[in-house]
Amino acid sequence: MASVSREVPHKYKLAPRRARDFTKGTQTAVVEYVCGLVHGFRSWNPGVALEMNDMKVCVVGAGAIGGFMAVRLAQAGHTVSVVARGPHLAAIKDRGLKLIQDGQTSTANNLFATDRMVECGPQDVVLLALKAHQIEPIVHEIETLFHADTAMVTLQNGIPWWYFQRLNGVEPRIVRTVDPLGTLMKAVDPHRIVGCIAYPAAEIAEPGVIRHIEGIRFPVGELDVPTSERAERISEMFVGAGFKSPVLEDIRSEIWLKLWGNLSFNPISALTHATLEDICQYPLTRDLAAAMMTEAQTIGERLGAHFRVSLEKRINGAEKVGKHKTSMLQDLEAGRPLEIDGMLGAVLELGEFTETPTPTLNVVHACVSLLQKTIATDNVRIAAAAV
Repeated sequence: MASVSREVPHKYKLAPRRARDFTKGTQTAVVEYVCGLVHGFRSWNPGVALEMNDMKVCVVGAGAIGGFMAVRLAQAGHTVSVVARGPHLAAIKDRGLKLIQDGQTSTANNLFATDRMVECGPQDVVLLALKAHQIEPIVHEIETLFHADTAMVTLQNGIPWWYFQRLNGVEPRIVRTVDPLGTLMKAVDPHRIVGCIAYPAAEIAEPGVIRHIEGIRFPVGELDVPTSERAERISEMFVGAGFKSPVLEDIRSEIWLKLWGNLSFNPISALTHATLEDICQYPLTRDLAAAMMTEAQTIGERLGAHFRVSLEKRINGAEKVGKHKTSMLQDLEAGRPLEIDGMLGAVLELGEFTETPTPTLNVVHACVSLLQKTIATDNVRIAAAAV
């Protein structure tokens, strides 16, 4: 196996934290601060007080999870831009982005909201919170958000396009299900990428309003090294916004742990209109989810992933979330395309790659794919009705 470098290439290191030495006079401190801006903060004194509330962050895809993060980061003092569209964007521009969490309502009125990334300018951190199928059409626009040191934190459910990039000892391989032509693999330098798994559950209650349901955990990790300065800084930024954000040594194993539930509960919920609690408490669907998860675990382990919790504990954890509609069910009821490829299709692709039988995954994939086709072909919107 190739030797492991524990350093992120210099051009993609986040600039050292902006800092001010409070032992010096204010005028001197301001002059040094401005000089630091000019020279890109290439040298700094680790003994001075650190200011983490000055990061420029753009959230591309300010939906349920992206919107949740945007509000909290803005409230923590960061300069936040959000990329959204339609009535949601109009509401944010008009009234700010509102967050309902723990029975409290707060509003971030200091966000810059747009549907054109070029208007945001270069950022320190880009949070890519779009669904897998939404990325390719806008990937070249994302480049307008980059300066030399910009880090891009990916928040997609399922297998990401970069899964086989910066994977030590493994030749880069295109995941065709989520990146059919290799466009993403070619367009985004993998050394910009920091992986992140979004565990919270949230929903768009109405345009411009995010309702947080459960969870605050956003673990992060580099693609090929246990940790790095920029991963630690991003973690600190998230923690400062009220999230839990450990830096993981093996981000791909954590992707599989989150995906384990997504690939089963999401399509089952879309097909049955059931909540997480309902799926886990009904014996037949609980068994179905377990069968899907067992097949997926075999694939993940053949690719080197480690599952740190048992299958039963993972299902019990989903049950404890309660009567929450999965993101796929929310999309179904809102008339949006279903996120099938990243959550399920890519797993089947990796099943073929690892020569793993996937009979249960194949059946559920066929059913939810037909559901998607029916919605698209017949222009059907399947929404929940009050009773």
